[in-house]
Amino acid sequence: MIIGVPKEIKTNENRVAVLPGGAESFASHGHTVLVEQGAGLGSGFADDLYVKAGAKIVPTAAEVWARAEMICKVKEPIKSEWPHMRKDQVIFTYFHFAADEELTRAHMKSAAVCIAYETVQLDSGELPLLTPMSEVAGRMAVQEGAKYLEKLYGGRGVLLGGVPGVAPAEVAVLGGGVVGINAAKMAAGMGARVTMLDISLDRLRYLSDVMPANVELVFSSRANILEIIARADLVVGAVLVVGGKAPKLVRKDDLKTMKPGSVIVDVAVDQGGCVETVHATTHENPTYTVDGVIHYAVANMPGGVPRTSTLALTNATFPYAKRLADKGWKAACREDAALLKGVNMASGQVTYPGVAEAFNLPLADVKSFVK
Repeated sequence: MIIGVPKEIKTNENRVAVLPGGAESFASHGHTVLVEQGAGLGSGFADDLYVKAGAKIVPTAAEVWARAEMICKVKEPIKSEWPHMRKDQVIFTYFHFAADEELTRAHMKSAAVCIAYETVQLDSGELPLLTPMSEVAGRMAVQEGAKYLEKLYGGRGVLLGGVPGVAPAEVAVLGGGVVGINAAKMAAGMGARVTMLDISLDRLRYLSDVMPANVELVFSSRANILEIIARADLVVGAVLVVGGKAPKLVRKDDLKTMKPGSVIVDVAVDQGGCVETVHATTHENPTYTVDGVIHYAVANMPGGVPRTSTLALTNATFPYAKRLADKGWKAACREDAALLKGVNMASGQVTYPGVAEAFNLPLADVKSFVK
């Protein structure tokens, strides 16, 4: 198979989908690996490392897209890349279709096979290809939130952990999944008072066994959310609906109850955000303010720490990419139920329920495409 690795061109996205070691493994199995010139530089992997690994460096993204049977990316193809997509070409990346109808329809029109990292799901419910970036984003959410609480950035001028004689900041974490756990651990480790909310009592019981003593666990209800965000200095949106849109837990009018100069970091922005006033921002212009509350909603947060993120991501994604290359996407998905759930589109039809529901589109049976 010919595998293509184009350079990521989303604003300030410096991750790369395949490491030189991955390219070497592909090549050893008889595959051809085409890497766009400079694709790995943002993560610290020079072109010569790929050449030594047996990959071929090509000068343009257009050539990578034109020649490759499978494209490995980190982020969804953006508008300038859409003309390159073609029928039956496999694209393996993060898509988050349910948050973007234009993106969804563009990929339907291309008739490419779209396999989404974020919906590959094990029988246990675990999302193995989303987990590493959720870990990074959860930890970054607190790091960034602490920064924007500084007066220099318009924040309340509050130190997250306080000091002896001065109370620490209050942090609210909406959601007890992977993002939430990592955010809460970071905030608690810095000495903040943390409140985590989740709608699952089983999850809350589990969290009570693993969270530090300065993390309070509360059932997520409308009344509890309003009470907790009103006293919070930092709110982390950590809600996940697998393959679907995030629910709006914080409404515009709710911001008036929050402290001036408090900060919201909405990690769910890829799924449309769990805060009504959130829209995606970039690392270049990461924040904006609504009703005195600072909003941080960078849609590719892990791209800010690309070396760590690329290594963590490819640890998880490469075994699946290799299976797709070795067996072909149909056989690989027939044999692996988790990978089959990653197929969001094939032959111009939506095959993932959350995407179909988001835009009232017909849902095709994914199994009919892998026979």
